[in-house]
Amino acid sequence: MPVPTLRGQRVVVIGGSSGIGFAVAEAVLAEGAQVVIGSSKPANVEAAIAKLGKGATGYAVNVRDEASVESFFAAAGGFDHLVYTAGDWDRAQTGPIAELDFAAAASGLEVRFWGALRAIKHALPHLSSKGSITLTDGVRTHKPAKGMPLSSAYGAAIEHLAKGLAIELAPVRVNAVCPGLILTEVWNSVPPERLARMTERIPLPQAGDPADVAQAYAYLMKGGYTTGQVLIVDGGMMLI
Repeated sequence: MPVPTLRGQRVVVIGGSSGIGFAVAEAVLAEGAQVVIGSSKPANVEAAIAKLGKGATGYAVNVRDEASVESFFAAAGGFDHLVYTAGDWDRAQTGPIAELDFAAAASGLEVRFWGALRAIKHALPHLSSKGSITLTDGVRTHKPAKGMPLSSAYGAAIEHLAKGLAIELAPVRVNAVCPGLILTEVWNSVPPERLARMTERIPLPQAGDPADVAQAYAYLMKGGYTTGQVLIVDGGMMLI
């Protein structure tokens, strides 16, 4: 049986101009695929395409706006896999529930959850029937932290969406990746000593690199008998 590969396939990565999404784009290009990236700022898309090089294209997309999402996929054309890493992860709602701002709380779902659904809706007419969709949540889904209950709830919504869509959209495969602490641009302002304290107790006592977690997305695109699953990449954080 031939070894699964992404060679010759087309992958759309929304959120692909930076962080984990950019690492996914690099990983699929290295396997011989073509990649189409989407991000909210045209300048970021252009800069990412220049860094990615041959085989990469992309367009700006506002995942809060359904018309923008529809236009993005019309421009992208036919493809084999959708990866969705977009999310305003640096705007997690924190603080006591007694002081909850419901408008702000609702906005926390606008990109990572409703944006993902908008993308899936308008991706389907262009997505291969043998293709896949991979969503993204985070380890706080399973390791709640005091003051951050909504982060756990948001992540759980994404994971259960993946499971429900795996039934709804079959034979298109739908999965999710659940990263731990990954050194994306969001963490640039955090002092190294604080990062060290945050990871010192886990079995692999360090933050992960985006290239590490990108391999999880690559597997889920190639894993033709895997659907409705959540792949955790957290250095062992779930074990403590």
